Amino acid sequence: MSASKSSNGLASALRAIRRHRQRRPGDLAEALRLPRRSYEHFEAGGGRLNPDRVQAFAEATQSDAYAIFASLWIASPEFAVRCADNKLMTILIMALQDFDAAAGDDLARLDARTLITAFDTLFQTLATEAQRRNVTTDSEIVERLRRLAPAPKSTDE
Repeated sequence: MSASKSSNGLASALRAIRRHRQRRPGDLAEALRLPRRSYEHFEAGGGRLNPDRVQAFAEATQSDAYAIFASLWIASPEFAVRCADNKLMTILIMALQDFDAAAGDDLARLDARTLITAFDTLFQTLATEAQRRNVTTDSEIVERLRRLAPAPKSTDE
């Protein structure tokens, strides 16, 4: 990934998370203990990628630093926002740590086809669950609204 693509992606991800959290640049500059201009330079993707500063930003915005980095690698700034609340990438890294410890050197014996099939299955299952929850949530909202609406009064009285 080129430096300019990386900085553009970082800028987009940081700005999107800041907006998602409804924070102002000045608020985050203060939280990161940076002069406002330095924060604005950081948010614009200026300078070298600073993992410590990205981590501090993630803590200040209660988002997922690993998702911010992953969003650069997959060229999807939106991914950083999508993971801000559920911390998907942090959870994935923790699961990878556990997997590495459990599998040890046997991990090297897994072939690419097995890995691709396993991850495709896992991510399809998660996508199906996310879509199911969306439909369930929508139907729950409709049901609650129906219960909240007052029953129409009879005009026959």
